Amino acid sequence: MKDIAKEAGVSTALVSYVINGNEKEKRVGKEIAIKIREIAKKLNYEPNQVAKSLRSGKTYTIGLVIADISNPFFANIARVVEDEARRKGYTVIIGSCDEKADKAWDLIKVLMNRQVDGFIIVASEHSEKQIRHLREKKIPFVLLDRHFPGLNTDFVATDNFKASYDGCEHLIEMGYDKIGLIAYKLDMHHMHERIKGYQSALEENKIEAKKEWLAEVEFENLENEVKRAIDGFLKMENRPEALMFATYGLAINGLRYINELKLKVPDDFAIVSFGQAEIFELYYCPITYLLQPLEDLGVKAVDVLLNKINDKETPLTQVLMKAKLIQQESSKMKVK
Repeated sequence: MKDIAKEAGVSTALVSYVINGNEKEKRVGKEIAIKIREIAKKLNYEPNQVAKSLRSGKTYTIGLVIADISNPFFANIARVVEDEARRKGYTVIIGSCDEKADKAWDLIKVLMNRQVDGFIIVASEHSEKQIRHLREKKIPFVLLDRHFPGLNTDFVATDNFKASYDGCEHLIEMGYDKIGLIAYKLDMHHMHERIKGYQSALEENKIEAKKEWLAEVEFENLENEVKRAIDGFLKMENRPEALMFATYGLAINGLRYINELKLKVPDDFAIVSFGQAEIFELYYCPITYLLQPLEDLGVKAVDVLLNKINDKETPLTQVLMKAKLIQQESSKMKVK
């Protein structure tokens, strides 16, 4: 750092602020920060992490526990978290729990043993005990995408009720009044909110929310569960003419089966799905979806966590962000 400071013509303290990602807080000028980073790169500067940890009492690592790394939403949000944390001088260790609370707990214990400074967690069903443990131990954490209303914690999530309401309202505006929803059978707040939003949109538009139009499926054996749900819809005398999928995974399995049955979108089923993925654009009939603000979610989660790491007495931060409906061909106006 002394070498960098000498070449840049600044103090070692100023170099430290920039190298550790604190230039904004310390009001270091943008031009001098860029100059310091360029010199550090030229001199192949590498911080001594052991010395840094001993000095600060931090390891400058964050544990990120996500629900399902195969889901593009979680994979993309993990990248956002990783990039933002790196920009702030932190390394992220990522683990996927496959929607299983026991696997999430194993990951959390391993990461605690590695002395991560805090956690960003996409909670799984029945993981409330784990969250309480972190809270009791005063380990900094923030819940991402999902939270528990009964636990007073920091969280950053999408307003799932509003997003689901908007998706169903859109289908109604397009002329559909028989709308089915395929959701996970989960005792999780975010899924309950997606179901409630769908039901509220129907009720407020004077459409009876028929029980049989809601299919709740198990995460295990997902492909067959979705097939069973769609078969059930097709057997109904008053069957849905539009479908909402509560997650990307449900939509992919549903669209695959609709293709197998040689049904057409939107002629046989108009479609709206949660989540965003390239496959929705590449499908023969581009899929209307609810775009969650994953960039903002990831950046905000890192920001909230680092504030908590630096000051454990920071007041709770609880953020709900809006999803945006991206209308495409799968939900075009119904032909009368």
